[in-house]
Amino acid sequence: MGFSTDAIHAGQKPDEVTGAVITPVYLTTTYAQEELGKNKGYEYGRTQNFTREALENNVAALEKAKHGVAFSSGVAAINAIMGLLKAGDHVIASDNIYGGTYRLFEAVIKNYNIDFSWVDASNEENIKRAIRPNTKMVFVETPTNPMLTLIDLKMIADVCQKNDLVSVVDNTFMSPFFQNPILYGIDVVVHSSTKYLNGHSDVIGGIVLTNDEAINDKLKFIQNASGAVPSPFDCWLTLRSTKTLAVRMERHNYNAQKIAEHLLQSGKVKKVFYPGLANHPQHELAKKQMTGFGGVVSVDLGDYELTKKFLSSLKIFTLAESLGGVESLVCHPYTMSHHSMPENLKEKFGITKSVVRLSVGIEDVEDLIADLDNAL
Repeated sequence: MGFSTDAIHAGQKPDEVTGAVITPVYLTTTYAQEELGKNKGYEYGRTQNFTREALENNVAALEKAKHGVAFSSGVAAINAIMGLLKAGDHVIASDNIYGGTYRLFEAVIKNYNIDFSWVDASNEENIKRAIRPNTKMVFVETPTNPMLTLIDLKMIADVCQKNDLVSVVDNTFMSPFFQNPILYGIDVVVHSSTKYLNGHSDVIGGIVLTNDEAINDKLKFIQNASGAVPSPFDCWLTLRSTKTLAVRMERHNYNAQKIAEHLLQSGKVKKVFYPGLANHPQHELAKKQMTGFGGVVSVDLGDYELTKKFLSSLKIFTLAESLGGVESLVCHPYTMSHHSMPENLKEKFGITKSVVRLSVGIEDVEDLIADLDNAL
């Protein structure tokens, strides 16, 4: 089936009792047992929930995966992936990464004697040099947050397969509509479903997708054992949202492309970061492994005082954390999404005080451009 058809129908069927077309919200904590040791496949709400299963199956179909495991947040999903490891293991991670992931790895997971090497994963040799006898996993984002550096998915998959490592890709920025890492041989894909999958800024969630039966079994065990599950209503809201994912992503992409080109041509900013621009150093790779360029545009304004005035002058773009919603947001990564990252690393990656990240919404692009021009 095509993407939009799967988005609307995969994992869902009319309710068997009433014929309701929309998957019901099963707000139950427990289930009646038919007799001792016999049930209808459901025992307890943390362990099984029909609405959650529908969401997991739906997103798995969109990511070309066999299995999906939903969690209460994107960070909870990444934390569950770390549960695939044990004390003494080593992880190679892409260095220009979401600040919350960096904080989780460095401030929490390292306490359990799991070590991390932070490398520029866009260079294959950096990954190969970082491999140790105890390396078990490579974890990357592509494009990275917020500098939009791309990492070759096929290269990551090949290196991991040759060295018996688990490959993990955070695909939040692209969504399954523009990028499917599993098709390139990646073992595990993770999303903050808070972002584009839900797309309406009203649900916190995360989901992990895989084709590997053993990995899925471990993740399902962790999901149940640790209990970081999304509520049935949150699952229902996200399932509602994936139905419009294709049309939303098309508009996000269209608007972001127009805005990136406009800002580049304006001469009013120091630098524009967007994979859809021909001057992006990995534009050709973007065209190879992505079917679109996404809705995030990062801009270096060149001066911190100018940046503060710019942020306070916007009318349509809202200064706020997060991204991927239908409304346009602007974030100051240095003090917001990446505030927990050490200053020397932020500077190293180009996350200066004059960089802003635009989450371009689906409003009329002419209005968004006018808002940016006015603020500039």
